[in-house]
Amino acid sequence: MIQRINPNRRYADAVVHQGVVHIIEVPVSETDDIRTQVREVLSALDATLALADSSKDRLLMANIYLTDMADYDALNEVWEAWLPPGQAPARACVQVAGLARPGWKVEIAITAAVAADGDAL
Repeated sequence: MIQRINPNRRYADAVVHQGVVHIIEVPVSETDDIRTQVREVLSALDATLALADSSKDRLLMANIYLTDMADYDALNEVWEAWLPPGQAPARACVQVAGLARPGWKVEIAITAAVAADGDAL
């Protein structure tokens, strides 16, 4: 079974299939600095993971898209503070020419394991 969380005509906030949730998040703001935008994305990921019965300690893979690799160190500072110790997922970070909104500096796509019956989150 495929579960779509908060779907609309264009996308769903998350898609769950065979025990894995797929989520992509973008910043709320278009004018804030990279640290603020990364915090916004990670906060949204936390909320969507909870809706999917998962959490950041169940991350499997992260694909991070930056519009400027000069933001890489700031991204990592916020990312590392957010992750539970010893729970880093496999990760790619690439620079892109642009994102859907001109002011967005970051977009993060993740996959995570969903809690099975009896699993602790």
